[in-house]
Amino acid sequence: MKTHARAVVIGGGVVGVGTLYHLAKKGWSDVVLVERTELTAGSTWHAAGLLPLFNMSYTVGQLHKYSVDLYKSLESETGQDVSFHVTGNLRLACNRDRMDEYHKYCGTANTIGVPFEVITAQEVKELWPLCDIDGLVGALYHPDDGHIAPVDVTNAMAKGARNRGAEIYLRTEVISVQAQSNGEWLVKTNKGDISCEHIVCATGNYARQTGRMFGIGVPAIPVQHQYIVTDVCEELKAYREGGGKELAVLRESDASYYLREERMGYILGPYEAGAPAVFADRVPDTFGQDLFPGDLDRLLPHVEAAIKRVPSFENAGIKDIVNGPISYTPDGSPLIGPAWGLRNVWLNEGHSFGVTAAGGAGWQLAEWIVEGEPGIDMLATDPRRFGPYAGKAYTVKKNEETYRNVFTIHYPDEEREDARPGKTSPIYDKLDGLGAVWGQRYGWERPNWFAPAGVERKDIWSFRRSNWWEHVGNECRTLREKVGLIDLSPFTKHQVTGSGAEEFLNHICANAVPKKTGRTCLTHALTKTGGVRSEFTVTKLAEEQYFVVSSGAAERYDGDFLMKAMPADGSVRISNITTSRGTLVVAGPSSRDLLSKLTDTPLDNDSFPWLTAQTIEIGLATDVYALRVNFVGDLGWELHHPIEYQHHIFDQLLRAGEEFGLGQVGMRAMESLRVEKSYRMWGMDLTPEYTLFEAGLDRFARMNKPDFVGKAALEKQLKDGLPNRFITLEVLNTSAADAWGNEPLFVPGGEMVGRATSGVYGHYLQKSLALGYVQNAHSDVGTELEIEVLGERKPAKIITESPYDPDNKSLRS
Repeated sequence: MKTHARAVVIGGGVVGVGTLYHLAKKGWSDVVLVERTELTAGSTWHAAGLLPLFNMSYTVGQLHKYSVDLYKSLESETGQDVSFHVTGNLRLACNRDRMDEYHKYCGTANTIGVPFEVITAQEVKELWPLCDIDGLVGALYHPDDGHIAPVDVTNAMAKGARNRGAEIYLRTEVISVQAQSNGEWLVKTNKGDISCEHIVCATGNYARQTGRMFGIGVPAIPVQHQYIVTDVCEELKAYREGGGKELAVLRESDASYYLREERMGYILGPYEAGAPAVFADRVPDTFGQDLFPGDLDRLLPHVEAAIKRVPSFENAGIKDIVNGPISYTPDGSPLIGPAWGLRNVWLNEGHSFGVTAAGGAGWQLAEWIVEGEPGIDMLATDPRRFGPYAGKAYTVKKNEETYRNVFTIHYPDEEREDARPGKTSPIYDKLDGLGAVWGQRYGWERPNWFAPAGVERKDIWSFRRSNWWEHVGNECRTLREKVGLIDLSPFTKHQVTGSGAEEFLNHICANAVPKKTGRTCLTHALTKTGGVRSEFTVTKLAEEQYFVVSSGAAERYDGDFLMKAMPADGSVRISNITTSRGTLVVAGPSSRDLLSKLTDTPLDNDSFPWLTAQTIEIGLATDVYALRVNFVGDLGWELHHPIEYQHHIFDQLLRAGEEFGLGQVGMRAMESLRVEKSYRMWGMDLTPEYTLFEAGLDRFARMNKPDFVGKAALEKQLKDGLPNRFITLEVLNTSAADAWGNEPLFVPGGEMVGRATSGVYGHYLQKSLALGYVQNAHSDVGTELEIEVLGERKPAKIITESPYDPDNKSLRS
């Protein structure tokens, strides 16, 4: 066994082997994989081998597509048969909402190049003659979908890796890991030690145990997944022997099961309620290539549904019930990317669809490790999207919830209820008493909207305008015409201090950070390719002291980035103060008058201009950082206050605000208001996929300052020309549905030329709006385009940026 390698992959399932294969394919031949028993011994060996291309995530969809394409080529590359059955996949729909979900997905599929067809019930019958089509309103068909032998595809990638110089060590158990003084890692195994530059953890059911070796809590815990294997079905056998081709994988989403052929019989795989999480602490030493006893009672409702849909299933006797552990995460997407707080440690864990994702996950993780950045936007699978709140109890509850909801309709405004409320701001109960209808982000409870007296506090989830639409519109008008109050305490907040703080921030950010105390700027940390990694509001509080605010969902992501980028000479200190300071935003034309009732700090334009900050008192509250900025585009202040004063400040604002018609404003209203200003949202409109220049934020790049990360890429793009440009669209002829994001944009009647990244109804402007990117040649104001909304191409036109108050008169007033 080697004693040194460039990278060590821990775990010999399909995900680990896929990572090894792609590292070798990138030219790293000095890589090894260690597996405690045999390849595929974890969950890979008992997986059903399905390859579903359907995924609502723009990121995960690309990973799945890559995998399917790769697996088709592995046999010709390696000589190893992977038993890929390209049968196609049918997803049935029994109601309009399900068809809306499929149409919404089709927009994502168009943007990533996944072939699909939306078909009628009669066409389902033609593709699946043994299916009863009663009650169907249509279906989604993926012709390139199918199923594969998980063991075979794992062995094919293992062979491909070995052919490129990689080595695999079986029956080699990792006992511990140690960080070395030279920056490398020492992996201690029962067969000897290996020092290495990088470690990749792809340990499936063992993810939490592996994480504990590194001192981190990985939010991946397995859930029992069962499927039934039947005996030969005589009707199916007769159909096949009569010349019928292998049937497509059938998914009746509204009954929560999949069904596919297996040796002239069927495999039925439900996602049932009551499936328990297992191995939350550790996998027992005695659990090897083992299974759990089958629980037929949990499966019976799905068996009955399958019999109703495919009557021949009733005549196929049950041969076996396979019940094995499958790793899950709280949101159902895998953990692919850097481990937080650790250098050169990478996670490829939490794969509930591991066979489908393994190729794509290995592809992008290898790109990330070798090149320093992934090749696509990976924010949706970055392990740092979860924070410390995702502990064992939380992860167990959310994983069980995620499992039972695999096939439920995933609405864009859905808010799942399990393991809530958890993290709340101090005024949670007061907001609740004012009618808050809650959502959750990064573990924090946030008011999505406020139900007036007499209105039920409940979301009716939909892809169309729903019960909250009218009330959100009223919140928007209250803020634009009077004054609104928004609790944004979940904002991520860091203090960056020290003699090297200014130089450090200027190096990692494209804009020049303030030199003068009391000045505030918006700036962006870029990737080396010029893409947007993070967005920060930076305020200089005092000499060598900066207050850095970013998205609430980016607390671990941005914190990890800042800590890893920090110089080692001690000249910079970084403190996460997110939970020690709350944030209340007061905005609207009466915000100055309201705040003037509570502070003796002059708030007029001369004394307190736009993009400045002061430390003020509000009532009895001291040490309040007041920033004259906000994300809704009106006169207003962000009040970052010591958390112990939040009740006092809130009460003072409510009392003083009665005179001015103060109203509570939730996240959905804020979304409408920010799109009316063409404000880009990090993680949606701002991602590593598009450069700062493509995003139309040239004014936030100081190209004349000393070198900063991403500057060379921006200079090259200036020379070569921009491939895409950010646009604001008015969507026409809408009455019931608006864009949400990930809708394709077309030349009228022609080719796709871009994609929407956000969409909303602009309640104050009374226009349906979208933000997005299009090819440069189609980006001029006035250009007519089409946007696909729920399967229909709607006319749209590019309008001037910031359709509300384009001259920022409200902000500056």
